[in-house]
Amino acid sequence: MNGRPVTARRTAGASGLLLVAAAAAWVWVVTHWDGRPAMPGTMGLGLPAFLAVWTLMMAAMMLPATTPVAALYARTLTVHRAPRMVVFTVAYLLVWAAAGLPAYALAVGLGRAASLPVGVGTAAAAAVFAVSGVYQLTPLKDRCLAKCRSPLGLMLRYASYPGRSRDLRAGAHHGAFCLGCCWSLMVLLAAFGLMNLWAMVVLATVITAEKLVPAGRLVARAVGIASLALAVAVVWVPALAPGLIGGGMTGM
Repeated sequence: MNGRPVTARRTAGASGLLLVAAAAAWVWVVTHWDGRPAMPGTMGLGLPAFLAVWTLMMAAMMLPATTPVAALYARTLTVHRAPRMVVFTVAYLLVWAAAGLPAYALAVGLGRAASLPVGVGTAAAAAVFAVSGVYQLTPLKDRCLAKCRSPLGLMLRYASYPGRSRDLRAGAHHGAFCLGCCWSLMVLLAAFGLMNLWAMVVLATVITAEKLVPAGRLVARAVGIASLALAVAVVWVPALAPGLIGGGMTGM
C-alpha cells in the first residue's frame, strides 16, 4: 500500500535534484555571458576556466534529459538516496568535464583556422557540420541513443556493481553512453560559437527530444540530415557558422 508513494518520492527527489542543478547552471550561463556575440575559438579562456565553463554548459544542456534515468536509478536505492544521487550526478558530469579536454583542443585549432583567410574557416565549418551529420546517422549513435531512451538493461547492470563505488560507476557509465550519443551535437557548438546562448538552447531542446519524445530517433536522423545540408550551405553562406567565420548569430 505504501510502495507507490515511497517510489514516487524517490523519483521526484532524483528528478528535482537534476533539474535544480540544471536550472542553476542555466542561470549562471545567462548572467555571465549576456549579449555577447558568437566568437571563434575559446573566447580567450585558458584551459582551467574553459573546463569550468564547459562543465556548467554541459550541466545545463544534459541534465534535464537525464532526469528519467536518474529517477529510475533512484528507485533501486533504499538508503542514503540523496547523497548517493549526488555522487551519481557528479560522476555523470565528470565524464562531460573530461570531454572538455578534446573540446578545448578543437576550439583552439578551429580558433586558429578562423584567423586564416575566410576559405579556411568555411572549409572547417563544412567539416564540422559534415562530421556531426554523418555520426547522427550511424549505428553507434542509434545504439547509444537506445541505451539512453530505454535504460532498464542498464539498471540491471548497475545493480550488479558491488560496494560503495556503485553510484560513481553507474553515473560514469551512463555519462559515457550520453557522451557517445550527444558528442556530435556538442561539436556543432564549434561552428555556432562555444558560448552561443541560442545555439545552446536549440541543441538542449534537440537532446531532450532525442531522448524523451516517442519519435526521438527520427529527430536524431532529421538533425543529421540538416547538419549535412548545412555542410553544403555554409560554403555559400559562411554566416551560418559564426563560431568560425564571425557575424550572423548572436549568443552569450
